[in-house]
Amino acid sequence: MSAVAAITLFRSKIFPIGTRVLWTARALLVKPRPFHCGPAPRLSNSRFDPDGSGTPTTWDAFGIWDDRIDEPILLPPSIKYGTPIPKVSLARVGGASLLGRRKENEDRLQASQITDAVLYFAVFDGHGGPQAADFCHKYMETYIRDLVAKEEDLELVLRKAFLEVDKALERQLHVSADASLQTAGSTATVALLRDGIELAVGSVGDSRAILSRKGKAVKLTVDHTAERKDERERIKSSRLFPPPQLHHAHDAFLALTTDGINFIMNSQEICDVISQCHDPKEAAQRITEQALQYGSEDNSTALVVPFGAWGKHKSSHLTSTFSRSFTSSGRWA
Repeated sequence: MSAVAAITLFRSKIFPIGTRVLWTARALLVKPRPFHCGPAPRLSNSRFDPDGSGTPTTWDAFGIWDDRIDEPILLPPSIKYGTPIPKVSLARVGGASLLGRRKENEDRLQASQITDAVLYFAVFDGHGGPQAADFCHKYMETYIRDLVAKEEDLELVLRKAFLEVDKALERQLHVSADASLQTAGSTATVALLRDGIELAVGSVGDSRAILSRKGKAVKLTVDHTAERKDERERIKSSRLFPPPQLHHAHDAFLALTTDGINFIMNSQEICDVISQCHDPKEAAQRITEQALQYGSEDNSTALVVPFGAWGKHKSSHLTSTFSRSFTSSGRWA
């Protein structure tokens, strides 16, 4: 990761609208029951069940079909943003990293809770040894945690964190007595999710962030590779990308992947394989194994974060034939 590298930033936010907030608040309520004496009703632990009737409101009622991941509705954010928002649980997130044909695994991945409202997801792919990836893995979350406490704008948080980590890593390598570490580096792709709906992604290098929307792959990052002239110009100009809106009725998952996967599989292939899986943990393992089966020799790492439409959109076929080629799969696709 270099100080001159651009940070690709994606941001998704749905702003509250008064009428939608009112409508949502009403929609989240079930039919009232006759007044009766007895113990006070309790909230359901699995889905929003405001009167303890035992008949919880399901995602089907909101146009979201999902029979495999049972998560509660986040009530305050749902009212705030005017749309039903499911809880994204760290326990549901899938992660896997395989050595491949390398002597050492230089990839790192991480998923953690930054604050009550903010989740953190990241993958790092080390080059010239694991030291830079280890440094990012250890300190990126710390920098972001400190910045989130002072800064509301998640895009600005990511930009500052990337620059600060880069400076700190440069200082660390400069004072090291090991000359071989002077060539160490790492990619970094980091996603922050606030209130289960506001998504911000920052990236340097060729690790990737992909959103699955209605079964289609939406790349949230552009691979930074110095051998491409257009990439060198894009990095210098530091362009930002227009953000689509995160919508749990259509968005099935976010996938963060390193180039051991991206070099051999295109973004749609990655989404297709993940969509066939029962849960995100199986999906992360399956996609890393699939990359190796297709011929990847690098470390393969994937982090899969499920959203409200998990399981709703399935691909009718997988492009896993012998006719696969680098023109239809792999880097930049």
